[in-house]
Amino acid sequence: MVPKGFRGITLFPFIFLRDANDKSNATLIHHEKIHLRQQLELLIVPFYIVYFLEWLIRFCIYRNSYVAYKTLSFEQEAYRNEHNFEYLKTRKLFQFLRYF
Repeated sequence: MVPKGFRGITLFPFIFLRDANDKSNATLIHHEKIHLRQQLELLIVPFYIVYFLEWLIRFCIYRNSYVAYKTLSFEQEAYRNEHNFEYLKTRKLFQFLRYF
């Protein structure tokens, strides 16, 4: 279920991990929980549409799938806040827009 090269993927309402040992990786789990919140605020299906369209645009710009992924607004929000375990308690709606 988890694409090659990745450790986890969130498909609401589930978090899938490549390795069972990652269940104890608080940073990874928190990163994925940020994605759960993003998915909820965009009503789930629109999240995946926006995610894919943004990835496609960034892929056309960078011509590199990994760079396109790393520069996605959803991923930037999750990566920049994955170590802040208080983040979801104070996060305002649509914070991923700050990273467009």
